[in-house]
Amino acid sequence: MTPSHPLFPTPARLAALCAAFAIAALQTPLAQAQASAPMAHDMPPHHMTMSGAAPAASMASQPAPEVDARQVVDFPPAARRATLAEMRSHLETMGEIQSALSKSEFELAARLAENKLGLSSMHGDMNDSARYMPKRMREMGYAMHRSASQFAVAAQDASVGGDVRPALAALSTVTQNCVACHAIYRLK
Repeated sequence: MTPSHPLFPTPARLAALCAAFAIAALQTPLAQAQASAPMAHDMPPHHMTMSGAAPAASMASQPAPEVDARQVVDFPPAARRATLAEMRSHLETMGEIQSALSKSEFELAARLAENKLGLSSMHGDMNDSARYMPKRMREMGYAMHRSASQFAVAAQDASVGGDVRPALAALSTVTQNCVACHAIYRLK
């Protein structure tokens, strides 16, 4: 058994750090507001009417959900579906990256980040949906892709030097870019 050293975290420590990042993301004010807002689809089936709506009596006892104050970005239906699918793919990739980090597979984490999230993953002017985005939203999207490429470099450095902390900090920046954009914009 090799001795434990803070610069060379064990797979268990990496997994714990990744879990901590995920938990921290859930602690943002936006996540807390969304979690506290009652939604009809979160209710047990016996609390629903035949139409699938929550009965008025049960809704009256609960606080009114907060108004979603994010800026609505109007996309054509096909572009909306494509953009949402791409974002779900990005989230799936983040999970794959965290899994790779938990196994000290830094090169794999770097490849995933660069090829699926980083600047190398962009085609043309970001993608076809970018033309429907406000300028600031496009800038935020570009910042996410750029930070993913920066994470890829940090993950490659971790594969050589063994210190995963800069890579974890860079991965946190990727997540923060996603959260910041989602806190401001929503697709219609």
